[in-house]
Amino acid sequence: MKAASIVIRKCSSQSLDEMQACVALQKEIWNFSDLELVPLRLFVVADKVGGQVIGAFDGPELIGFALAIPGFRAGHAYLHSHMLAVKKAFRDAGWGRRMKLFQREDALARGFELIEWTFDPLEIKNAYLNIEKLGAIARRYNVNQYGITSSPLQGSLPSDRLVAEWWLKSRRVKTVLDGGSRPPSRAPRTIAVPAEIYEWKASPETRERAKIIQERNRKEFLEAFAVGLSVLGYERDPQGNGNFLLGEWDEKWSYPVG
Repeated sequence: MKAASIVIRKCSSQSLDEMQACVALQKEIWNFSDLELVPLRLFVVADKVGGQVIGAFDGPELIGFALAIPGFRAGHAYLHSHMLAVKKAFRDAGWGRRMKLFQREDALARGFELIEWTFDPLEIKNAYLNIEKLGAIARRYNVNQYGITSSPLQGSLPSDRLVAEWWLKSRRVKTVLDGGSRPPSRAPRTIAVPAEIYEWKASPETRERAKIIQERNRKEFLEAFAVGLSVLGYERDPQGNGNFLLGEWDEKWSYPVG
């Protein structure tokens, strides 16, 4: 595989083959039961109603996709990015970030200011991408958003999610994308995620440890967001531990949640 051979573009609903490839890759990565899979028809509908179905192609092979649907809140239209997937052999090469940047350019061209998505706060690499490499913030926490899912990645834990807000025209996002690092910010509160969380989730014998971390962090996030703090940074140490940095965001971008 050569990076130069991979093309990121919109998938076409005129040919269902590309949409079906997205469904197949979703199954490969998350290993959901058929009942929990996002079906083909939703990929098609997203393309038809102003959402996004974006693919990364190595020749004819789909190696990644991003799926977004339009949303509306407080008088504003925005995009909700429901899925971002990269085939295992192509990970850690920046393709997820590149698809997000393609999403941003397409959204800006169509007049959107905001793309949101949810992510598991126990997933260290994903949190680092969202906060540090893309410049998203988080100030909302959804408890057990999807219920207990069939995906082994969830480890039979509640599907708690942070809501990433990617304000496409914000000073923060522009600084991150122009210079590669977020603006410095004061972080009076931190929330830690141990590197062992992946193995703890994977094994029934140690899953209770992961649950304890999840419940502790859930309480800390909810308390921090209740007093107006936001996730503004994310650190990783050489041992692979993660640390959310929370503080007061100095920009006023917001579509109030009713």
